[in-house]
Amino acid sequence: MARSEKAVMLKGMFAAVLVACALSPLARPAAPAAPVTASPEWPMQWDGKGLRPLALSAVEQRFASRFPGHIARMTDGEQVLVLRAVNEPTRQLHPAADCYRGLGYTIRNAQLEADAKDQLWRCFIAERAGQSTRVCERIVDAAGHAFTDTSSWYWAAQTGRSTGPWQAVTLARAL
Repeated sequence: MARSEKAVMLKGMFAAVLVACALSPLARPAAPAAPVTASPEWPMQWDGKGLRPLALSAVEQRFASRFPGHIARMTDGEQVLVLRAVNEPTRQLHPAADCYRGLGYTIRNAQLEADAKDQLWRCFIAERAGQSTRVCERIVDAAGHAFTDTSSWYWAAQTGRSTGPWQAVTLARAL
């Protein structure tokens, strides 16, 4: 075989591999659409303290209308909890630090922390206009496996290594 024929054949094989890679997601059976569910029963207590619901802002309501699940804001009188019941893998569930940055906060001291129950949380301090807020977040799947990083949660959920529904919790406490 001549050198030019080999080059053409290799380019053709490379193109075929690229096409196969591009089409491979279509070969996977489609997951059934997540059923629309009623709003979950939110907890009435957090760490032994009673919770009371807070209204979503207009911006939060617009976001919630497109979110694949349900969102609630609550308080125990000392901190605000944002609870999200997530029905399917979504990029709409993103790190709280991204939200705070988008609202003009500076983020510092981002780190993993274990709580009194030895559960890991991703925590940081958000600062704006002389005010500081300590924020912690985590995601838990239906089997009880926890994620402190939304990207690792997303890919585990997308590939079937984590099954939902998932509960994402964000805690925010003024310092």
